[in-house]
Amino acid sequence: MAEICCGVVGESDVSSPCDSSSRAARRRRMEIRRFKFVTGVAPSEQSIEENNPKRQKLQVDDAAMSLSGRECENAVENCESLSAELAEEVLGSSTGSHHPRPLNPKGDAGVYLKYGVASVCGRRRDMEDAVAIHPSFSRRDEDCELHYFGVYDGHGCSHVAVKCRERLHELVKEELLKKGEEDEEVEWKSVMERSFARMDKEVVAWDDDARAGANCRCELQTPECDAVGSTAVVAIITPDKIIVANCGDSRAVLCRNARAIPLSSDHKPDRPDELNRIQTAGGRVIYWDGPRVLGVLAMSRAIGDNYLKPYVICDPEVTVMDRTAEDECLILASDGLWDVVSNEMACRVASKCLRVMSQSPEASAESSSRREELGDGTCTDASTLLTKLALAKQSADNVSVVVVDLRRDSWLDG
Repeated sequence: MAEICCGVVGESDVSSPCDSSSRAARRRRMEIRRFKFVTGVAPSEQSIEENNPKRQKLQVDDAAMSLSGRECENAVENCESLSAELAEEVLGSSTGSHHPRPLNPKGDAGVYLKYGVASVCGRRRDMEDAVAIHPSFSRRDEDCELHYFGVYDGHGCSHVAVKCRERLHELVKEELLKKGEEDEEVEWKSVMERSFARMDKEVVAWDDDARAGANCRCELQTPECDAVGSTAVVAIITPDKIIVANCGDSRAVLCRNARAIPLSSDHKPDRPDELNRIQTAGGRVIYWDGPRVLGVLAMSRAIGDNYLKPYVICDPEVTVMDRTAEDECLILASDGLWDVVSNEMACRVASKCLRVMSQSPEASAESSSRREELGDGTCTDASTLLTKLALAKQSADNVSVVVVDLRRDSWLDG
């Protein structure tokens, strides 16, 4: 089992260079990090690293990766033991933490959104993931609040993912004001497609303007900022719908009645429809340590990557799902988790963790006392457990996980 160190670090530490020869650096790369949500802050200067786009996601055999009975029991036992430990190590400091706003799907006072976020640099030299959490970021009408969650997995550098964290939810909010006459599902598809297209244009324009004075390692690369991009998986939750827009190989999975329901499909170059699209546009998929667009990028859709257009596009695939009473939680994560953990395993661990922690009086009291500061402790423990599981299974990438509690009755205990 890999040794995993938990701790809280500031935003400036997330992108700090790591000396591979230092024991302290190795420990620092294994620390659990909480994000500080601050807009308008440029990424810190990072160490020079070879331009190594995302490696191909490992092909995971669901049968081989599914939890055995003992593994599942161990995961739950670990979750129970984490409650007191993580309260001090992960949740003990409120510095740099995001303050959630009330979730009020029925207009009742004292109802809070329950979510948890965990992120780890892992075995990568730099942190290139970014996470956005915006409860109650918009309204469709007086009784319908919208809640935004996004995971962005950068490649080449972190600045495109950071830009998406700062801007994409604002673009979605602006597009929601342009109401059309289509049915709801068509309207959501149109809103998300326009938002992602605007985000891509902003990233490309911003790269051109900032190239000369960019304060990040990509300015030392060739072909500079054109070789930087990010995946984006976004979930918008309403009282009766879950809307997921995905561009790239990050993923959204719904846990419903102990079953894993994928709400996104990874955009890999060898996916038949993506392969056909790339070849029709005049591009090629070359197998170089896995399928890659022009032998370079191991995903077929992303925001940015201007040098690979039109083969790599920013169009998201949008899924609109009705919520039900059987919904337990929603998991959004970068491919650092999905490389080594199957959908079924992630859902079983998260749902069991939520159930066990909810039934523990001490954990419930801890979650209640910290809810206004850091979101829900139970969901935070679930997301942290999943990142630890990914590291223990030797994930070689950054790992970022968001867990959102969708159980109706859990909203009413605030």
